[in-house]
Amino acid sequence: MTSTAAVAEGLSARTREIEPPADLISLLSSDGFAWLHDGVGFVTAGVVARVAPDLAAVTLAAIEHDDASGLTGGGLRAVGALPFDGASGGDLIIPARITGLDADGRACETVLAPTEEHSTLHLPHPSRFTLRARPTRAAWRTSVERALAMIDGGELVKVVLARKVTIDTDEPLDIRRLAAHLLRAQSGCFVYSHAGLVGATPELLVRRAGERVTSRPMAGTVTRDGDAAQDALAVDALSRSTKDALEHRPVVDAVVAGLRESCNDVIAEPQPQVVPLANVAHLATTITARVELAGPSAAEIACALHPTPAVGGTPRGAALDAIAELETFDRDRYAGPVGWVDAHGDGEWAVALRCGEIDGHTAHLFAGAGIVKGSEPDAEWAETQAKLEPMLDAVLHFG
Repeated sequence: MTSTAAVAEGLSARTREIEPPADLISLLSSDGFAWLHDGVGFVTAGVVARVAPDLAAVTLAAIEHDDASGLTGGGLRAVGALPFDGASGGDLIIPARITGLDADGRACETVLAPTEEHSTLHLPHPSRFTLRARPTRAAWRTSVERALAMIDGGELVKVVLARKVTIDTDEPLDIRRLAAHLLRAQSGCFVYSHAGLVGATPELLVRRAGERVTSRPMAGTVTRDGDAAQDALAVDALSRSTKDALEHRPVVDAVVAGLRESCNDVIAEPQPQVVPLANVAHLATTITARVELAGPSAAEIACALHPTPAVGGTPRGAALDAIAELETFDRDRYAGPVGWVDAHGDGEWAVALRCGEIDGHTAHLFAGAGIVKGSEPDAEWAETQAKLEPMLDAVLHFG
């Protein structure tokens, strides 16, 4: 990896307040990154450098930055989606242009280098779709039963198994249109996009703001169908479920232990909360901590925590071995860390869930389920179906 000094040499950034864009997503380039949450966030265009996650903050700090905006919606950042396997060995990009929008509706633009102008694509909507799934339902049952045998044998407490659905279309897919649909349909989630990966995830891996560190891991799921009475019963059942508590607790314990490696005053809520989303609800526990200002950056903390038992399992090593044995595809960036970090080490990182890898006419969609004692193959299949719905809906109906 190129040294910090070599990356920063000759680079300078300028941040100014601008008129809020009518459509922030339209400024996302094909090589750019998007990070949007409840109307706040930023998109990027162009790439001026690539940097390792552990060098990102110090590299940004070495770049001369003229910031006269006084806003928090954008600024100089390194961004990216890291692979599930070997996240710390991936790289982040330093964008040529960052356009951000803050909670007050004010916008700013950070420029390091000229970029091409981009306008919203008006691609035809696909009208024909071919779906392929891995594994088949029968193979899924076999994999879950093998995982349960490992759990009964004491090799595992939990393992997260994933499915992959591939959709081939008659017209190329427009990532900006997919992201715009996810923004409309998946409130409460981080909508993200980077180099073909697009999704809407509810799970905050870590946020660092100065000394304050926050994580909100999720595990344990029920589906919601929009019927208020039935949804209330499902949420109540989730809050009392022994099986879902067994799935959730190792995630909290692992994040607490991970944060204690670099942070102080680590505190987890005593009981998980039920977080309702568009078509599912999850158990979630908020964990807070304090880190020294000169301590690890948000990107470094994210890489240290990953993979949590929410996407891997426990014990970690045995769970990852089981995933390699039982899954029939490479996760690539699915379930890896996705987010950003700035020159102060602050930033936000989520887990890349509810996502798809888009390549022209093809979309590879992913979803997983945590397997613990008491899991049933058909119920876990149904859970993955529910988790696939946001991206299936985006692809099949909005192209």
